[in-house]
Amino acid sequence: MNVNIFITSEFGETLNDFEHGDRRYVFARLFSEGPRRLVEGPVYAFVDWIMDDLSGLEMCRRLRVDPRTRNAHITIVLEADDAEDKRRALRAGADDYVFGPVDRTVVLDRVVARQGQGGYRASEHFEKGLLAIDMAARQARWDDKPLDLRPNEFRLLHFFAQNPDRVLTRRDLIAALGKQDPPIDERTVDVWIGRLRRTLRAAKAGERVRTVRSLGYVYDTH
Repeated sequence: MNVNIFITSEFGETLNDFEHGDRRYVFARLFSEGPRRLVEGPVYAFVDWIMDDLSGLEMCRRLRVDPRTRNAHITIVLEADDAEDKRRALRAGADDYVFGPVDRTVVLDRVVARQGQGGYRASEHFEKGLLAIDMAARQARWDDKPLDLRPNEFRLLHFFAQNPDRVLTRRDLIAALGKQDPPIDERTVDVWIGRLRRTLRAAKAGERVRTVRSLGYVYDTH
């Protein structure tokens, strides 16, 4: 099972994934618009009190209304031990706080300890219009009709549904699915897209995945 660890600082881009037992802890940077990779499994977010383009408090609020992260466990990274800052962070949606800067050991220790407590579950059901995705069963449906998808196409559809009406390049899709290491040819994405389109057409979903010439692909919800 993947456990997503998002960090708002550039530090999040430097960390390698980590396996512990049956879990794989996947690190990524968290941007003001939200995750740029596929979110599947529990989410832990470490939010800096002050980000480059907005406050950590506003980032907490955004995470709580984003369907990808509304159930995330959010830790805000404070700059000082200030009682009022702690109260404001918790009111904005944070679950916990820590004093920064954080390092890999601090992040992993907190996440692994939280996993060991049990009781935390990520959302396992995702809906976008007539599309429904059941993560526990690894099954996608269109208008209640099962979609026959291979693993990569299933994850690709899930990422498209998490980022609707947005142009995504081939590199975006490769990075979102964690396919950079070992690297794959960007044209492999075209093969996945072709199979996904055929499956959606067969389910009477129409032309949901649109090509934007010289840029990439868009999952249209309209």
